[in-house]
Amino acid sequence: MAFEEINSKMVRATVAPGQRLYSQRGAMLAYQGEVSFTPNLRGGQGGVVSMIGRRVANEDTPLMTVEGSGTVLFGHGGHHVQVIGLAGDTLYVEADRLLAFEGTLEQGTVFLGAQGGVMGMVRGQVSGQGLFTTSLRGHGSVAVMAHGGVFEIPVTPQRPVRVDPQAYVAHHGDVRNRLSTAMGWRDMVGRGSGEAFQLELSGSGTVYVQASEEKL
Repeated sequence: MAFEEINSKMVRATVAPGQRLYSQRGAMLAYQGEVSFTPNLRGGQGGVVSMIGRRVANEDTPLMTVEGSGTVLFGHGGHHVQVIGLAGDTLYVEADRLLAFEGTLEQGTVFLGAQGGVMGMVRGQVSGQGLFTTSLRGHGSVAVMAHGGVFEIPVTPQRPVRVDPQAYVAHHGDVRNRLSTAMGWRDMVGRGSGEAFQLELSGSGTVYVQASEEKL
């Protein structure tokens, strides 16, 4: 795994010749060795479609390509960082939550309407995350950011998980999502509109939830 968690808000990445990392611009804190950082205009591996999709939605998050030989410390805004390893599966994550990822992973863009139909589009508007989300597929590791740390919740066919859309960070596995309303429950407990919608995830996989409803 290319990333090592130094503390809750910083990761160290090993960069080797012939291998690439991608990170958010401005996320480099320090480095040792012969390492270069260049703006990435293609949106990562296989990123032309991803780049177009995100820019159509005005949701593009600038990346930089990291190459060379050495070690790099990454962090951003004092946010908590979680490293997620992929073994041939796909991670779905909001672009602004990506701190860094290995170049072995293929990046794509997923229209939220394709993951939950019209309700998927509603989810994007309710959560403030827009209509597109980023997918990373293959073998490698990803460092994601969150407010207040990340908690992993398993999703099984017998036990679907319901999440506040604004606390959602990412998910992977054979997981389907849809936005459901909880009007009766909200009215019963007398809470505001923040609990009017829940993101329901079903299937088999893992969902990552942050300990806050605050956006990055």
